[in-house]
Amino acid sequence: PALGIKISSRKINIMKFAATVLALAFSSAAAFSHAGFGVRNSASLQMAGLLSDQTGQSSLDPAVIDRYNSLAYPSDKILAEYVWVDAVGNTRSKTRTLPAAKGKAVDSLPRWNFDGSSTDQAPGDDSEVILYPQRIFRDPFRPRSDGVDNILVMCDCYTPAGQPIETNNRAKAMKAFEGKEDEEIWFGCEQEFTLFNLDTKTPLGWPEGGMPIRPQGPYYCSVGPENNFGRAITDSLYRACLYAGIEISGVNGEVMPGQQEYQIGPCVGIDAGDQVTMSRYILQRVCEDFQVYCTLHPKPITEGDWNGAGMHTNVSTKDMREEGGLEVIKKAIYKLGANHDEHIAIYGEGNELRLTGKFETASINDFSFGVANRGASVRIGRDTESEGKGYFEDRRPSSNCDPYLVTGKIMETIMGPDAPEIAPLDRLEA
Repeated sequence: PALGIKISSRKINIMKFAATVLALAFSSAAAFSHAGFGVRNSASLQMAGLLSDQTGQSSLDPAVIDRYNSLAYPSDKILAEYVWVDAVGNTRSKTRTLPAAKGKAVDSLPRWNFDGSSTDQAPGDDSEVILYPQRIFRDPFRPRSDGVDNILVMCDCYTPAGQPIETNNRAKAMKAFEGKEDEEIWFGCEQEFTLFNLDTKTPLGWPEGGMPIRPQGPYYCSVGPENNFGRAITDSLYRACLYAGIEISGVNGEVMPGQQEYQIGPCVGIDAGDQVTMSRYILQRVCEDFQVYCTLHPKPITEGDWNGAGMHTNVSTKDMREEGGLEVIKKAIYKLGANHDEHIAIYGEGNELRLTGKFETASINDFSFGVANRGASVRIGRDTESEGKGYFEDRRPSSNCDPYLVTGKIMETIMGPDAPEIAPLDRLEA
């Protein structure tokens, strides 16, 4: 009997070993199988116990998602993602199916509507807000290989009677640009943002409940796992924007760890607002995929010596780019100085926390300009000074500013009456 027990145990062990080898071989083959409805190593079939309380926030199983992404779209239909700005400046969106032919021109797209009472943009007893399509971009989140593009549609918001609703800042900006097409005004917007863990309290690369041991310095335009946090997100944003047709011109790591930046432009007139707004939508969608919280708050960390986040706005009219353009630039800057308070009022919420006169900012209370001076309200670049023409950079807008309000207000001001001359902050160099 004792011998029988030993033999039986050995057989059981051999059977277990064989089953393990078979399971490993099966899972390895599944890992190299094509996407679709074939055999796959799905984590959704391997989970034990209750689902995490983060379900709905945490990443879903890519194998399951790929199963549906592999399904072909009908060649005569597209998905159109209508995007708009809500009452607090965030983007919202919803999807509809359209005939493929309608996606070729914005004028062919139908208007749509949404429940404005759910976005604080209309009362409950008259809640319908009408979406007017204004700009088409390719959809980087629903690519297809049949020569037809699904699309993102930048919209603004109107009442059923055809009047812009109060939060439609695009319509307000259009008034500043209308009739001034000959100015050929270019904008380049430097959008900074800060990445956090899903607790919304801990920036990427920071210890939970604490601060980095090293101060600012090694993180700007950095490399290395100890310096750069979020590069994969920024690079993914970069490619998604390029695919969409957005004029994204560069990216870099910023001064505070966990902070990143990308640049949009040059864009002409109202298109700057459209492109920055759609890029913000794409940024949030990318962060949704990575399950990282992204904030545009201008000073997300108020304790310690850390930079805030802005949207420095570079400006150039046709006259500024021609011979003698430096004098045109200075006259525009004088006008900005004369209207400083009006600009600050619409340059972003919480900007007083950022514009302190420290960390590469000017004081929110005082206007200044200078050549190559990042402590000034407005900066003239050295290349512009040496060439006598080019552009200027308004460093006051915050990262959460409304790009329509900012670009429209700059246009309105620099096209306005002349203002008294202002002495440069760095007099010897200007």
